[in-house]
Amino acid sequence: MPQPAHAPEENSLDTVFAALSDPVRRSILERLDGAELLVSELAEAYPISLQAVSRHVQVLVAAGLVAQTRTGRISRCRLETGPMAEAAAWINRYAKYWDAQFQTLATQLLEIERKRGK
Repeated sequence: MPQPAHAPEENSLDTVFAALSDPVRRSILERLDGAELLVSELAEAYPISLQAVSRHVQVLVAAGLVAQTRTGRISRCRLETGPMAEAAAWINRYAKYWDAQFQTLATQLLEIERKRGK
């Protein structure tokens, strides 16, 4: 069965969400928040090889979440927030559904509390 065609922005979101699906990659993004680090500096925090960390960084670069600047063999990484903002905007489109459920839960909890008070 053929797969439906995705708009370019959906493909970009797919790449971002796939990159964010790994805990090591999420941790790398956290470490890059407010810092520009060498791949070797990133690798120090993980019990995996430098090459494995480098592969994780390449996934983040492909998703647009990390920018790399190379000088010879030295590679500096910095966080790129644009794709994350796009993913957050996509998720926030559905917040109205969560908000309604939270409001229903709050109403039910207030009713339970009111009944206990009697």
